[in-house]
Amino acid sequence: MSDTFNERGRSFEAKQKMDEELKFKAQSRRNKLVGLWAAEKMGISGADADAYAKTVVMADLEEPGDEDLIRKVMGDFSERSLNVAEDDLRKQLDTQMQVAMEQLSGEYPEALGDDHAKVGD
Repeated sequence: MSDTFNERGRSFEAKQKMDEELKFKAQSRRNKLVGLWAAEKMGISGADADAYAKTVVMADLEEPGDEDLIRKVMGDFSERSLNVAEDDLRKQLDTQMQVAMEQLSGEYPEALGDDHAKVGD
């Protein structure tokens, strides 16, 4: 019985680890997409847009939550005298999270076992 209990515990820990990894990947992908959206608003394109998107991804690693990312992007909009509402940015965070999850579901389409759900479920 203890072997079954230990096996279930290891399975649960593995699932938790995978769920956290997926969450991190989805948020990073979302942040990159938001960075590309913001770059387009600022008239940045090509390799410069990709570089800007990376700075947005890095900005979100400064503290838990989205406020660090929002401060960065809104500050960049302000520096360029762009009139973009913070609500628009927050909507993009939601929209781009859905896009990121859809993209990841294509990369990880199948559940790993009975105790794992398919990405996006």
